[in-house]
This record gives sequence, structure tokens and C-alpha cells, in this order.
Amino acid sequence: MKEVAEALRNIEQKYKLFLQQQFTFIGALQHTREAAHDVIRPVASISQVQNYMDHHCHNSTDRRILTLFLSICNDLSNLCNMLEKMYSDNNTTRDILERCKLLLSHSNDLSSIRAKYPHDVVNHLSCNEARNHYGGVVSLIPIVLDYVKEWVAHVEKLPRERLHNVSGGSAASEPRAAQEAPARAAISQTSPSPHLEAQTSTSKKANAEGQGSKHGQKKHLHETQHDSGKHKGPWKPPGRHA
Repeated sequence: MKEVAEALRNIEQKYKLFLQQQFTFIGALQHTREAAHDVIRPVASISQVQNYMDHHCHNSTDRRILTLFLSICNDLSNLCNMLEKMYSDNNTTRDILERCKLLLSHSNDLSSIRAKYPHDVVNHLSCNEARNHYGGVVSLIPIVLDYVKEWVAHVEKLPRERLHNVSGGSAASEPRAAQEAPARAAISQTSPSPHLEAQTSTSKKANAEGQGSKHGQKKHLHETQHDSGKHKGPWKPPGRHA
């Protein structure tokens, strides 16, 4: 996503520069349309702007601003291709990119689209210019930029949605296992397993029985020695009896 953010930032910087020269852009379109004797129909496609610049542009200022417009459109197309390779299997992101690709198609008719609030590019035109000539072409870039930002916002939510929506699935199992690993480790250190408890209990029982058996043997030996002393009198040396 770093590459996407950087590419989007570069496009927005170029578009800010373009916005500062919107009147120059409209003037360039007016000049080239007059040179092409095409002042009645609206400027309704990227290919139309390209044709004006290639064949009817006669000064460097008009060429520079028309080139900037076409360059931004090309950058947006390249960015959409990059985004398509990243999340092509998601329905929402795919639909957003399809709309962008349609708008950026060189033959697509832009005459009916209008950028709405907070964009004010249409407001900078006269009513006649906005309705009949340039309302669509000045709305193209801000509308596509909004779609790209919508794509980015949706993709940033995808990991969280997968964690909440996938139950017992692979998407959530690995993060959950990573989160639960320290808890399992702490439990294993503080609570021995049932098999270990059984072995410990058995060992304690065997030790207790062994100690009891030894104690019983010692007690029996002591009693035997004591009884033996009762039946036998004190020892006397052999000799004559008086």
C-alpha cells in the first residue's frame, strides 16, 4: 500500500497545480476548438482533448496545460492498473475500478458527468460553459480521485472485516492463534497437564506406600527383638551349681 499512497499523493500534487490553472485550461480548449472549427459540440472525451493538442494547438502555454491534463489522466489509468492487481477478487474494489476505467477510457462520453460538493470546479465556469461545453471534462479527474480514495478506504477495512465475518476459517485462525499463544504458554507453565498430574499422584502414592512398608518392617523387627528378650533370661557362664 505504500506504493499506492505515494502514487496517489503525486497525482494529487499535480492536480492541485492543474486546479490553479483551470482558467488557462478552459482558454486552451477554447483556442484549439476554434482552430479545429469545432465550437458547437461539448468537449466530451479524453481523445478529443488529445486531438486538439496534437493537431490544433499553436502556442506553448496551451500545449503545456493540455499536456498536464492528459498526463494526470494517464497517471490515474496506471494507478488503476496497479490497484486491480492487488485486490482483483473483491467485488467492491472491482466495481470501483471498473467505474474508473470506464471514465478514463479515451472514447468515453464525459458530457453528462458533474463533480459535486466539495468540488467546485464546475462553479468556476459560466452557466453556458458548464452546461454545454466543459462541465464534464473538468469533472473527470476529481470524480476518479474520489473513486480511488474510496477504493483505498475499503481495502483498509478488509482485514478487520475478515476477522469479524469469518468464523472458524483460515483468515482469522492465524491472527487468533498468534494472540492466544502467550496465554497458552502461561497456562502450560502454571498448570501441569492431566497426564503429569496422574504420574505425580501415582509417584507420591508409591513413595507413601514404600515409606509405610519400611516403617512396618522396622516395627516388626523391633517387636521380634523385644519378644525374644522376654523368653530368654540373663546369660550365665557355665559352672558348678551350689
